[in-house]
Amino acid sequence: MTRKIRIIPMQRTDNNQTIRIENYRPTPFEVRGVDMVFRLFPDRTEVETTTELERRAGIDAAEPLRLSGDEISPKRIAVNETEVASHTVTVDENGLTLRDLPANGTFRLRIDTVLDPAANSKLMGLYSSNGVWCTQCEAEGFRRITYFLDRPDVLATYRVRIEADKQSVPVLLSNGNLTETGDLGEGRHYAVWDDPFPKPSYLFALVGGDLDLLQDRFRTQSGRDVTLGIYTEKGRANGATYAMDALKRSMIWDERRFGREYDLDVFNIVAISDFNMGAMENKGLNIFNHKYVLLDPETATDSDYAGVETVIAHEYFHNWTGNRITCRDWFQLCLKEGLTVFRDQEFTADERSAPVKRIASVRGLKAHQFPEDQGPLQHPVRPREYREISNFYTSTVYDKGAELVRMIETILGKGDFRAGMDLYFERHDGEAATIEDFVRCFEEASGRDLSRFARWYNQAGTPVLTVTQDFDASAGRLTLRLSQVLAQGSAGTPTEPVHMPIRFGLVGSNGQDMIARVEGGASVDGDVIHLREAAESVTFSGLSERPTLSILRDFSAPVTLKDDLTPADRLTLARLDPNEFNRWRALSDILGEALVDATARVRRGEEPTLDPAVADALVSSATNEALDAAFRAQMLSLPSESDVARLIGMDVDPLAIHRAREAILMQVGGRGMRAFEALARDLAGEGPFSPDAASAGRRALANVLLDYRSAASGDPEPAASQYSGATNMTDRLAALGILTHRFPGSPAAEAALDDFHTRFQANDLVIDKWFAIQATSPSEDALETVRALSTHPQFRLSNPNRARALLGSFAAGNQIAFNRADGAGYRFVAEMIHSLDRLNPQISARIATAFRSWRCFETNRRGQAHEALEELAAKGDLSADLRDIVDRSLR
Repeated sequence: MTRKIRIIPMQRTDNNQTIRIENYRPTPFEVRGVDMVFRLFPDRTEVETTTELERRAGIDAAEPLRLSGDEISPKRIAVNETEVASHTVTVDENGLTLRDLPANGTFRLRIDTVLDPAANSKLMGLYSSNGVWCTQCEAEGFRRITYFLDRPDVLATYRVRIEADKQSVPVLLSNGNLTETGDLGEGRHYAVWDDPFPKPSYLFALVGGDLDLLQDRFRTQSGRDVTLGIYTEKGRANGATYAMDALKRSMIWDERRFGREYDLDVFNIVAISDFNMGAMENKGLNIFNHKYVLLDPETATDSDYAGVETVIAHEYFHNWTGNRITCRDWFQLCLKEGLTVFRDQEFTADERSAPVKRIASVRGLKAHQFPEDQGPLQHPVRPREYREISNFYTSTVYDKGAELVRMIETILGKGDFRAGMDLYFERHDGEAATIEDFVRCFEEASGRDLSRFARWYNQAGTPVLTVTQDFDASAGRLTLRLSQVLAQGSAGTPTEPVHMPIRFGLVGSNGQDMIARVEGGASVDGDVIHLREAAESVTFSGLSERPTLSILRDFSAPVTLKDDLTPADRLTLARLDPNEFNRWRALSDILGEALVDATARVRRGEEPTLDPAVADALVSSATNEALDAAFRAQMLSLPSESDVARLIGMDVDPLAIHRAREAILMQVGGRGMRAFEALARDLAGEGPFSPDAASAGRRALANVLLDYRSAASGDPEPAASQYSGATNMTDRLAALGILTHRFPGSPAAEAALDDFHTRFQANDLVIDKWFAIQATSPSEDALETVRALSTHPQFRLSNPNRARALLGSFAAGNQIAFNRADGAGYRFVAEMIHSLDRLNPQISARIATAFRSWRCFETNRRGQAHEALEELAAKGDLSADLRDIVDRSLR
């Protein structure tokens, strides 16, 4: 007879508990191995979990075992096959406490649970959607399957048996290698998966369903054969061909660049439509949002191809940086995410264009991480505390975390960096590591002291780097004075000087870097100045002419740069700098300053203007055939409206920024109209669509030119003509965007939107684009359009992709309508995320981060945003995820 266990029933787990890094302690019990049985039925899933545990040496025999659990109840608990006495068990809303356990040796704990995956709208733990059972366990989803020591530092091997109906669920997948299959009778079957590599519970994965398969093979550098599989919903496997190619290229690259070989007999990917994240790196069984797997030349853009390539690589690279070596606790999250972002950035740079990739990465960093660093959601790359860890999967952890790894490589050089990585893989394979473990490997491999550099991990905010120069022409001597300042922000972390690697060049009038002697001052290693103090100087001699200083090349440190370069200096760099990244940044900096000035003019009621020399530099960049087309497209792209808002800093008026930017676009388009039209003709008619980097670059340049021409002429016909004659989604969508954003409500825009929906209404990934492009239109009635779209028959708030496409795009990507002066945009988003929160707290919290910069706006908008946040905060039923973001935004 099963003993009754007293359970305190709870619907929610929001206990407002703050987790702090200084409170970390190892678990009192070690997990040796985990055996699980899943029985999948249409109305329920039965789970049996047997865990082999052992009390750590020195732990008191009376110490209880505390396991995490979330919205589940135990049906049976047994120790060494004997059911536990009810008085030894306490179950509450956050887990289970078990007393009177063996004092010595290992013991086996079995816990049975019964789940309702179909009702799991949070899409965390085990859920079912469209007939597919699927798990998502990072960060704390495993505790929604069974009671467990659900922590990253608890590593164990897993053996998983899955049972299901053979006809409706023919595919049964889990981590590791498939070791056994068979029939159970009555139309049911089973599969057993063994994962020989110890892993934390967040990497556990299970998938069951009726899926199609694209299969291939890969031979590793040591001669092992690996079976590769990509599983998709029925009829969609052909769309995974490019993803399979990207996977194989990733495997080759990781062997060549980092010496990392794949280690299992199989590597499987599953692509599904209802998934909160982009993808998940579960050991041997990656689960993807199908957005980052499925591609069709007629319906996928160049951006989609690049996105699939990046995400496939990122999740594969996690096999070593995240899986084989995981993080000791969630405070070390950047140790897997930031490091793996660095690795996927390097992969893309090698596969495509290194300067273009670096520009794109820095654009993303400044658009997402810099505002995070300057607002109420600020936190260091390694946070000191959190309430909801899912809210710390942020640009700071991922993107700034990647910049820190890049700085280590810049400081040490590629040889010592690779030696440090090799030591890290050798020393910590199979372990849960810390930032200190990681940094120590580079110190030992290189003999360099990185203690001052390590401050980057614990200090929040964006340092300001100031560089001034003094040139003595008679002595041929240039002195640079450098200083760093970090203001304390909302995170309240220290503001001590850090080791900052500053890559530089001294550009001569011939466009080549000048060779100079270092006379003294700050340490200089080749083309890198090592700034370690709050202020240092360095002097160069032997210069035959005044060089043009090219500083912070390749954005070698994530800082805000202030220098004394003149507009003429920047134009010189934009024309001559041999470092392509700084060539782009010189022009971008000029344009940023011009847009800030133009915005001020708009607010004063004056006409915004652009220096003709700057406009000519843009036109010249567009027509310079010595430059890569993709790079020229980046050179031509003006800073975004959010970029300009960040440069202004406070008292921001989004409408004034929009009008100023449109005025500058019109002026540049008018000045370069003839050249742009001629270049567009040269770029047209490239033949059948190809996703290769060169072809994508030509399309990117052509579409930037189309936007300039449309802005200058005020004529929708060129965009309408491109839309109707487009042979690929990149050109079609670019034209649709120009029509919808530049000519909203016009017959041409409405006809194109209707046609687009009619053509692609059966393709959910493409219809996401249709929702998003309307959500980001800077028209006066955009809010009304979005409100109407939220009741569209194809809009499902419960689908993460659709919610992001409409609500996320509107809140994060529509500076005009979201930040309406009457506050209607804020109130609408607050209402919608409150509704979404009941279904999927993780997605509601992500969308709510759009409020992070509300304090930067002018008085009226600031008041409206604050009121909307206060009204949301006053609601008593917010999830822990959303409550965390709202409270931090208001603090």
